[in-house]
Amino acid sequence: MPIFAVHYDYAPDKAAVRDEHRPLHRKWLGEEHEAGNVLTCGPYPDGTGALILLRAHDLAAAEVFLANDPFHAHSAIAAVRVTEWVQVYGPF
Repeated sequence: MPIFAVHYDYAPDKAAVRDEHRPLHRKWLGEEHEAGNVLTCGPYPDGTGALILLRAHDLAAAEVFLANDPFHAHSAIAAVRVTEWVQVYGPF
């Protein structure tokens, strides 16, 4: 199954929204990681966004999957870029 790199861009004016919904966002990520859908994830240290690597059948399925993220549901993300990623080396 293909792997997709998901880049979230965070806008400063949405920081309070992210703070409010971060516990649900991280719970969702943890559950999806345990289910094998999210391979790894984490924020960029400068606070500008985050990276999620996930498995999905295709781009449309990845986008549907991401719609379940509480950050998406509460408009906590300024922009999302989803790109299929080809692994050369690594644990996945």
